[in-house]
Amino acid sequence: NIGVAIRSESMAKLNPSFWVISITLLSIQFKGSFASQSTNEAYVTLLYGDEFLLGVRVLGKSIRDTGSHKDMVVLVSDGVSDYSKKLLVADGWKVEKISLLANPNQVHPKRFWGNIEDLFKCSKFCANLKHSERLNSGVMVVEPSAALFDDMVKQVKTLSSYTGGDQGFLNSYYPDFPNARVFDPSLSPEAVKSRPVPKMERLSTLYNADVGLYMLANKWMVDDSKLHIIHYTLGPLKPWDWWTAWLVKPVEAWHSIRVGLEETLPGTGGGKTPNDEFIVKLLFLLPLCGLLFCLYRSLKGRDFLSSLCRNSVCNQIRHLYYKVRSNGTLGYSGVSTLSTMNSNYQLHTGAHSKVPQYLGAVSVVVCFAAVLTSIGVSFMIVPRQILPWTGLILIYEWTFTIFFLLYGGFLLLVYQYGKKVAVQTGSPSSQTESSLDDSGKGHQRVDASCDFTALYYGLGMVFLAFAAISLPYMLGVTALFLRLGLMIAVAMVLVSFMTYASEHLAVRWFLKSLEDRDTTRTKSIYFLC
Repeated sequence: NIGVAIRSESMAKLNPSFWVISITLLSIQFKGSFASQSTNEAYVTLLYGDEFLLGVRVLGKSIRDTGSHKDMVVLVSDGVSDYSKKLLVADGWKVEKISLLANPNQVHPKRFWGNIEDLFKCSKFCANLKHSERLNSGVMVVEPSAALFDDMVKQVKTLSSYTGGDQGFLNSYYPDFPNARVFDPSLSPEAVKSRPVPKMERLSTLYNADVGLYMLANKWMVDDSKLHIIHYTLGPLKPWDWWTAWLVKPVEAWHSIRVGLEETLPGTGGGKTPNDEFIVKLLFLLPLCGLLFCLYRSLKGRDFLSSLCRNSVCNQIRHLYYKVRSNGTLGYSGVSTLSTMNSNYQLHTGAHSKVPQYLGAVSVVVCFAAVLTSIGVSFMIVPRQILPWTGLILIYEWTFTIFFLLYGGFLLLVYQYGKKVAVQTGSPSSQTESSLDDSGKGHQRVDASCDFTALYYGLGMVFLAFAAISLPYMLGVTALFLRLGLMIAVAMVLVSFMTYASEHLAVRWFLKSLEDRDTTRTKSIYFLC
């Protein structure tokens, strides 16, 4: 079985009366009051703030899932809230308060985390080598020693640390570690007793499998059925952040354990938190309520069925029907919204000449500014540690909502500006207010307040945006860089589509404003009717 760990910083053999664990240059000294009532071996991890709380919870669940009954100890600093401590105790952790030593380096790394029974057979100090033969402090076995701790404290300010934290310091403190022999858990107790006790041993990759290396090769470099600990080393892609699951395949193992977390405190089952759940429900309902309000305003005072029959969808269907009946075929102009625009332009070339030359370029700039703003705001308001599908849906929902409000507001300004220009220049309106198709059947043109072209473009943008994320999964692509490549390729198509759409929408709404200059409107104009 795979014991999933978020970066466990420590695993220590405990002395019944006193134990010390040194980690991160924020070296830690602790006298454990729990040891007299517990086992003399324990899994230990560090928690410096509530951000990694979910990681510790999943770590504990993964340890218990392996069948281990050894103590689980979490060392917490002042940055951990009382609620988090209470939740960890409810999950079965022994919570111990620690004080931190000052770090003489300017850099303060913020990453930390652990597991597996065979590790307790290891010697006084065990760790894994990776990244150019450097000791990695993600998973370690430590035998507490007051003398060792005191010696480390004395050398903190004199030994260099290439990371500015614990890992760099330990590499300087144990310069001969790369020459240590490899830990072999299969040795019998007799064989272990017959040989000298080594000061250091190296752990194999099975006890510290690097997700970063997996993503480079799209596979583990060892037999994955024998893996014990997965080390999530990718800095901005921690497994509890919802977006990581859409990029890093091994995160699936982490989430399979997360969803099994018990509700040890109200609202904490499955790794959830009451505050996040409230925010998720609120964020999900607000855009829907706004949409229902817009529909209510649009249909207020009108019969729904008759309104539906008069809308642009029905107009488009009737238009296509008469085109087929009169011509026998559908020409390009029968299905293309762009050609519909072109035919309208030909009916009033004079109106088209009044379109500002800069309007298209300004619309493109506003469109992409709205996109970036929408994405940025969405990531700010959506909680990070929610389930992957929940996070993706909320990001899409709020990105589209904010974008439609921002860019729809811009189109409304373009429409109002066009009406102002029409009034000032005396542009004709009644002559182009309606047109006939080739069959001789009269059809009302699409009303400015219900521009169906905007719906076409909006649906196209939504489709491409969803395709950018879903295409790698539909094709079964698991390699990180290939996933990113496909996402970027679809995103480039989306960018081109939005550039084209934003330019034409602005011109279209400006022309509509010229046609509608004499009409008095008491209803609101909606971007997507």
